[in-house]
Amino acid sequence: MLPTIVFLRHGETNWNVEGRLQGQRDISLNDNGRAQGKRNGEAIRAAVPDIADFDFVASPLERSRETMEIARLAMGLDPSAFHLDDRLREITFGDWEGFTLAELRATHPDLVAARERDKWSFLPPGGESYEQLSERVQGWLATISRPTMAVSHGGVAPVLRRYLLDLDPQAAVTMSFPQDQAMLIKDGSTEWI
Repeated sequence: MLPTIVFLRHGETNWNVEGRLQGQRDISLNDNGRAQGKRNGEAIRAAVPDIADFDFVASPLERSRETMEIARLAMGLDPSAFHLDDRLREITFGDWEGFTLAELRATHPDLVAARERDKWSFLPPGGESYEQLSERVQGWLATISRPTMAVSHGGVAPVLRRYLLDLDPQAAVTMSFPQDQAMLIKDGSTEWI
């Protein structure tokens, strides 16, 4: 069984608000995203009293790093005392990054329909599938040896849940993962903080 994991999706960005596929573009948090990071840090500190003893790791993308710094500061911890792991980087949407699904439906309706039929295995032009992303996430999970708090992305989160909760792949990648709550994974079950 894995040690306890607190998993936090990065705070909101303007591209989240616009529904743009961010992928591996380095997009900053907006003011609401910064407030979410602070709120999540305070809530995690209250729910997990020994959080200071955890390992802290984030995706190297700016929105995850900033969320981690804000959350750690809200916990009363050194905001810079965490490490980065490239395996937690967001899925890449390749040529689709920067577009909304509505824009892509207008220009590539067949590809968007194929993605909706099988989001787990669909490979966007120049991008990666959730199935490919799962190899990175499983590689990261295999290295967890102590309680850990991770800040990552909306694509990594469902892949993580798929393996931890033994979910159907398609069901896992169609579930939402909020930016204003953290997921506590402990003793084989999950709960929202």
